[in-house]
Amino acid sequence: MKNYTSPFDIDLVYLWVDGSDLEWITKREKFLGREVLNNGEATSKGRYTDNGELKYSLRSVENNIPWIHKIFIVTDGQTPKWLDLQNEKVEIVDIAQLLPQESMPCYNSVIIEHFIWSIPGLSDHFLYANDDMFFSKSLSPNFFFTAEGYPIVRLQRYFLGKWVNKIKKIFSLHSNIYRKTIHHAALLIEEKFGTYFSAMPHHNVDSYLKSDYRNVAEKDFKEAISHTLTNHVRSENDIQRIIYLYYALAVKRGKLRYVGRREACRIRLHKPDFMYFINKYQPALFCLNDSHHSTDEDRARVEPFLKALFPDKSAFEL
Repeated sequence: MKNYTSPFDIDLVYLWVDGSDLEWITKREKFLGREVLNNGEATSKGRYTDNGELKYSLRSVENNIPWIHKIFIVTDGQTPKWLDLQNEKVEIVDIAQLLPQESMPCYNSVIIEHFIWSIPGLSDHFLYANDDMFFSKSLSPNFFFTAEGYPIVRLQRYFLGKWVNKIKKIFSLHSNIYRKTIHHAALLIEEKFGTYFSAMPHHNVDSYLKSDYRNVAEKDFKEAISHTLTNHVRSENDIQRIIYLYYALAVKRGKLRYVGRREACRIRLHKPDFMYFINKYQPALFCLNDSHHSTDEDRARVEPFLKALFPDKSAFEL
């Protein structure tokens, strides 16, 4: 493992929830009602199930990006039972500390993501990850930020050039909630800066500047975001966090990099052979993407797979 250093502190933020916690389940069912819980895309089991990924993601941090300054784990009144809170490098942040009262209770990660910039003590340079994202190679800080300190914005190509108008129509008429929230973000950026970014998220760890994040959330798009704050579950009018990446590109404070699976591999949980993708692409980053397509049998394969990849206990564990 190489001993990389950075001229500035870089923090790491996770969102984590234990969807098997009976107290959390009871609170959620009481607020939403069982009829809402039947909405497959917005409130599926894949949105909340803890497959043990966070423990192994932190092992991948210790193995491959040990230069991370501080790790913040944003939760809804929960703490992983295995987490060593005596480790000064890691801190639990409750969403109640971040969100306005009108957003609580919140079962919509899109809304929570608009407030991660306000985590007390968060460095200006930070990475954001879900608990199902992993660092599978030794990486330097310049994998995530340029020498000038700007975030490297990793996106996947979608429709470009003459296809932009077509993709706008597809997203607005015949798309799922996820793609519509991306389209919403892209339209807001186009309205203010004159450019429609059609590239898509790469479903992996992203880099941000807190100062730019705050400009979007508290200044340039505060009004638009405010209209979504009572969306307690995912909704079509949400504004996906890709708006912060599009913004970095629009104000020329980010470096665009189109990526494929060798750099950032998204592995869908309902695929039968996770290791096939690791062996074939040998990615720097990978995500084990749970969804409403996944079964409990799919989820049962997650921890044995991760334990084989990251067998050694980290300093973050009791």
